[in-house]
Amino acid sequence: MIDARFRIRLPAGIWVDDVSRAAPDATFRLLSGIRTGDRAVELGETVAADPVAVGEAVAAHPSVTDYECLEATEERTLAKYETTDTVLYEFLDESALPPEFPLVVRDGWYEFDLTGTREEFDRFRAALEANGTEYELLSLTSSADDEGLVTDRQRELLDAALREGYFEVPRTCTLADLASEVGVDKSTASRILRRGQASVLSWYLTGLDANDGPPRKS
Repeated sequence: MIDARFRIRLPAGIWVDDVSRAAPDATFRLLSGIRTGDRAVELGETVAADPVAVGEAVAAHPSVTDYECLEATEERTLAKYETTDTVLYEFLDESALPPEFPLVVRDGWYEFDLTGTREEFDRFRAALEANGTEYELLSLTSSADDEGLVTDRQRELLDAALREGYFEVPRTCTLADLASEVGVDKSTASRILRRGQASVLSWYLTGLDANDGPPRKS
């Protein structure tokens, strides 16, 4: 699976783009939202030097048809509002990987996390590029169930190597010591360890499961 964080340029003209550009130091968090026909009802938080003034700018935007401030402090406001801007929800509907709430908006950009398979992730990026959407990939992490990633023998060698300090700099365990620890000869230990390391590195760097490649050997 892929865990990624994106930063995408907001479409010009929607309320959150207009207001966030006018208040570039403010942070808007869309905590939840739902589209109902040609409108969307959202719950949002604003953090700013003067959050009440920013909230008033939101309420005054032509596409915001209803605005209710639920809570206000010197640093933040929490509000429920209705808007005719539904571009975000059209994007969510079309995407195979819908962004996860909260969505964070700053100065005309929104950031969000998504989780999916590598194939879904690649299709998502391809769709962004095909639409000409300006975006930045802020982080990318591959995660997977490691069952089948390495053989039991490779896992035994890797665990022992880590435990005994084989990967430390300087090493506190030689290959001969490691072979003796697991009860194999030195050349066998070297072969198994190299293959185990190759499987782990391949998965880490490419995100591919061990089963995606050729059959593994011990």
